[in-house]
Amino acid sequence: RFTKNDCSFVCAHCGKEVEPMGTSSRNHCPFCLCSLHVDINPGDRACECKAPMQPIKVITDPKKGYIIIHRCDKCGEIRRNKAANEAKVQPDDMSLIIKLTAKQP
Repeated sequence: RFTKNDCSFVCAHCGKEVEPMGTSSRNHCPFCLCSLHVDINPGDRACECKAPMQPIKVITDPKKGYIIIHRCDKCGEIRRNKAANEAKVQPDDMSLIIKLTAKQP
């Protein structure tokens, strides 16, 4: 179900230019961790909602590392996205990941 879609984009939240990762589909901004509700399945860009998604917390997974939990501002859908904190190009801001990790119940 995964579709590689590794394109650059301008973050709708902070306005920064986000470069392709080169290895996978980047689905959130590495500077503010915000996303857009654009996928039904990872990378397909088939969701009609297109609303902003806010990072609400980060959980840890022993195999996948940090997982960012996003909530859609429009429809409320919750999505899980693997953090790109180890990316060679524009890695995710670790200080924001740590801050969101503290929001765990």
